[in-house]
Amino acid sequence: MARTLAMILAGGAGTRLFPLTQSRTKPAVPFAGGLRLVDLVLNNFVNSDLLKIYLLTQFKSQSLNIHLRQAWYLSGLTGNFIDAIPAQMRMGKRWYEGTADAIYQNIRLIEQHDPDNVCIFGSDHIYKMNVRQMVRYHEKSGAALTVCATRVPISEAHRFGVIEVDENFRMTGFEEKPAHPKPLPGNPNMALVSMGNYVFDAQVLYKSLYADAEDKLSSHDFGHDIIPKLYKDKQVQVYDFTQNTIPGEIHNHYWRDVGTLYSFWEAHMDLLACEPQFELNNEKWPLRSFHPPVPSARILADEGGHHSTILNSLISSGCKIVGSRVERSVLGFNVHLGAGSRLHECVILGKAHIGAGSYLNRVIADKGVCVAPGTEVGVNPLQDKARGLTVTEEGLTVIAKGMKVGFE
Repeated sequence: MARTLAMILAGGAGTRLFPLTQSRTKPAVPFAGGLRLVDLVLNNFVNSDLLKIYLLTQFKSQSLNIHLRQAWYLSGLTGNFIDAIPAQMRMGKRWYEGTADAIYQNIRLIEQHDPDNVCIFGSDHIYKMNVRQMVRYHEKSGAALTVCATRVPISEAHRFGVIEVDENFRMTGFEEKPAHPKPLPGNPNMALVSMGNYVFDAQVLYKSLYADAEDKLSSHDFGHDIIPKLYKDKQVQVYDFTQNTIPGEIHNHYWRDVGTLYSFWEAHMDLLACEPQFELNNEKWPLRSFHPPVPSARILADEGGHHSTILNSLISSGCKIVGSRVERSVLGFNVHLGAGSRLHECVILGKAHIGAGSYLNRVIADKGVCVAPGTEVGVNPLQDKARGLTVTEEGLTVIAKGMKVGFE
């Protein structure tokens, strides 16, 4: 395991999460009140005791870099590190042209460590995984590449790379984002899909990347180009995510791709069940992040003696809730709710001021948002659009970072 290097792809623009990605890269988007999306994959590696990690950044990376410095600094004395690597155009004056090209442009960093295994993971999924177990499976099988896979409803499979395997879970077919996904044998309602997490034999990775870089017709993407070629010539194993175990948890193997505003909102609502599928509290698998120096949350009655009511919600430190009702909502750091305000199925990312008597319904509010007293958001879609807010097809209203709403 000491000869395992991790390369985490953390440069995504996250266009489908706009306006949450208006001023930050997708991995830096806050999640669950006190985390960022990138924290999920970093905790998976750190809790797995795999501590040689490069994060490849690109678009709007400043807030991500600040977060990594505050939350994930490791001393170099032990030889372990978590380093952010900006796009440096080592191979010419161009940005990364695909996931494979991102690794190729940093191939010298990998070669300097001379690893046996290279883990290449994304940074925008919600899940827990003991990566060490996947690496062991890869080494035991002797595979050139191991791809982590999970099962999703066939109606969602077109968003992923769909996999076919034999009885030994060796890959026999792969199609990236097919229009007509192939279902699992004997289960027409489910498909086996790639989670975008790979363990490569280092020598195989080098050869694949150099060959791909010379291919003028390639899109330089692992899903579109590398994997479809590799499984036909080499042994590519598929690691079944349902076989992974986390200490302290009875597994249901939760995994969610938060690529859209609705899936981002849904992932937050999943946290609010009495027995959530994704458990935030596990002392044996802590979810580390940066926590600002703010006091405990305060839940108060207003001056008229009206008490606050909190139902099935997550409330972060620094929040001040005065005579308000919060139902099935997630509040990040330093959210202030004025007297008589009401939140229903909302995600407030932090540092927000919600005025007295306001009502927010199925709203995602980015940091620094200010809502005027008595304002309704998420009730009248036409009014929300007229205010310059984003309204999704599913009926969510999204307030961009720093916006002031209702102060007309």
